[in-house]
Amino acid sequence: MSYLRTTVAAGVAEIVLDRPKALNALDQNMIDEMYRTLGDWGDDDSIDTVLVTSASERAFCAGGDIRAIREYALAGDADAITRYFSSEYRLDQMIAEYPKPYVSLIDGAAMGGGLGISVHGEIRVVTERALIAMPETAIGFFPDIGSTYFLPRLPDGVGNWLGLTGARIGGSDAVNIGLATHFVATADLPAVAQTIRSGGSLAHALSSAVTPPDSGLPLRKIGEYFAEPNVVAILGGLRGAVGDEWAQEMVALIEAASPTSLWVTAAMIEAGATSTLDECFDRELHAAQQITATNDFAEGVRAVLVDKDRAPRFAPATIDAVDPGVVARIIGA
Repeated sequence: MSYLRTTVAAGVAEIVLDRPKALNALDQNMIDEMYRTLGDWGDDDSIDTVLVTSASERAFCAGGDIRAIREYALAGDADAITRYFSSEYRLDQMIAEYPKPYVSLIDGAAMGGGLGISVHGEIRVVTERALIAMPETAIGFFPDIGSTYFLPRLPDGVGNWLGLTGARIGGSDAVNIGLATHFVATADLPAVAQTIRSGGSLAHALSSAVTPPDSGLPLRKIGEYFAEPNVVAILGGLRGAVGDEWAQEMVALIEAASPTSLWVTAAMIEAGATSTLDECFDRELHAAQQITATNDFAEGVRAVLVDKDRAPRFAPATIDAVDPGVVARIIGA
């Protein structure tokens, strides 16, 4: 069964993500089919623009099929894990290098792998209903899909903040920090999509885009607390901000994450700041192969996505107890 619907008309090729029960989470078949389809369209001179949309009212794409990855890990199927991540990253890299305008319309959740198939593209349209996050540290994983390239290139501290805490941001935030390119009201999105589908110019289609409202994202605080890739220092600074409700909310998010994942994430983002996208994908693949074999990954996915008790038993349980040698092995340092 295919969870992608495709059409080609008026020089516009569209992929509709249609796996609503899983919020369009990308399984292996979806990744493979999307890669083949985009490859064909990239070589087709009759196609000028690629449009990616969702059939779900709740999500653009909630990420990768992480439950399946956990099953592979529990079964010891390392080859299936490598195949999944290598093909996902290959798809993301194709989008980053795509020879034609690649337009994503994000109205709802876009997390993890959902950012891989959107942020790397040329045009990313969001609405007030968009919900964007990289929540991997809560499941014993790390932000991947090339995010270790684009996160450190956001405003000061923002990449570390998003990657470590898994904080969720809205559409206006996404435009303001550079993850999205255009803000359109949800009510206007169908008209934007239809104008693109009819072969109208992208400039005309996006003429309804507006300057997003200021959501009050505390960029000064984020830059102050998350500028350096030292998890102990970050957490210590936040804990010391007595009476600052936002800082204490960040403490709670960090304390709910896998300590090992936090250190891996900080190191990966730091390395990505001086790496090419290719190098980031290579490093992420190695780290994904390593970290999915740990107890924290199986336990984190169990607690958040399988049993949903939100009570993971991570080991080690504190950031101070994480072995730097384990982190170095995971990231391939």
